[in-house]
Amino acid sequence: MELAVEIAGLQPETLKLTTEWVQHAEKLGCTMAFAAEAWWSDAVTPLAYLADKTEKIQLATGIMQVTARTPAMTAMTALTLHDLTNGRFVLGLGASGPQVVEGLHGTKYNPALTRLKETVDICRMIFRGEKVEYQGKIFQLPMPNSEGKAIRIAHKPTDIPIYLATLGPNSLEYTGEVANGWMGTSFSPDHPEAHFDFLKRGAEKANRSLEDLNLCVSTRIEIGDDVEAMIEKRKPAVAFNMGGMGSGTTNFYNDAFKRAGYEEDAIAIQSLWLAGEREQAAERVPDAMVTEFQALGTREMIAARLKAYQEAGVTTLKLGLDGAGPLGPARFELLEEIVDIVNAL
Repeated sequence: MELAVEIAGLQPETLKLTTEWVQHAEKLGCTMAFAAEAWWSDAVTPLAYLADKTEKIQLATGIMQVTARTPAMTAMTALTLHDLTNGRFVLGLGASGPQVVEGLHGTKYNPALTRLKETVDICRMIFRGEKVEYQGKIFQLPMPNSEGKAIRIAHKPTDIPIYLATLGPNSLEYTGEVANGWMGTSFSPDHPEAHFDFLKRGAEKANRSLEDLNLCVSTRIEIGDDVEAMIEKRKPAVAFNMGGMGSGTTNFYNDAFKRAGYEEDAIAIQSLWLAGEREQAAERVPDAMVTEFQALGTREMIAARLKAYQEAGVTTLKLGLDGAGPLGPARFELLEEIVDIVNAL
């Protein structure tokens, strides 16, 4: 099982430290570094900055939102980063959610999966060096009844891996069918079927198997003796995912927990959150909704937990190390300890 790290949004005062963080991860043998894109930073600029400051580690967007750019601009950006990183770039794409898409970008969220599919189609068409001619439900290129013409991007054909961040059953099936990798959240190695069954079904449609995908799963990790305090500290974030990461009708994180056997809890927490009762929502989170989806505890407990991820079939573990505090010596040391644990599995 390989390891990946997260890159926070770059700030002038943390620029040097963030660079050292990714270089440290590279030195320790971590294979990927992901730059996020939500409502604080784009995912592209940090990778462009880090391109000539690293040598081996893959630099990935985690994720570029498909509503924030046209497919052609997404593809051209990917080609640029491919060149800047000497082939180390991974294009991570996702649909995000209706609150961000419609609230921040002013674009209708649905049909989200159709937009994701068409974006992947057009990006791969461009990567293959083909003229951009595409007739989809959302994108028609060239635009009909216009002065547009089919254009070939001035870049030699190249192969850029595409990873998809998906959570819904249909999206997971599509990921299994076409993607090079899956970026998973709300995942528990105790309930891998909540995600993997759908990924496998999609892979089999395309005469593939799960082994054809890099199954890259996020988990928060914290090492220490006061496990009860760790659990309580993380309940508000779980409540936020259940109630705040989407609307009352569209919340893929909530749905994933339901598929893992927590339907009653997920519904109750969401209801409290949407009613404005945030503290009560956090109190309603059972311990297992933290411990089964994260890795918390003593070094021995963490080793057993990471072994469970490995045995479940996870091929890359994306490490969330915020429990060690802000980026600094403690987080560097925690990464070193996790690398030692995984190497000993």
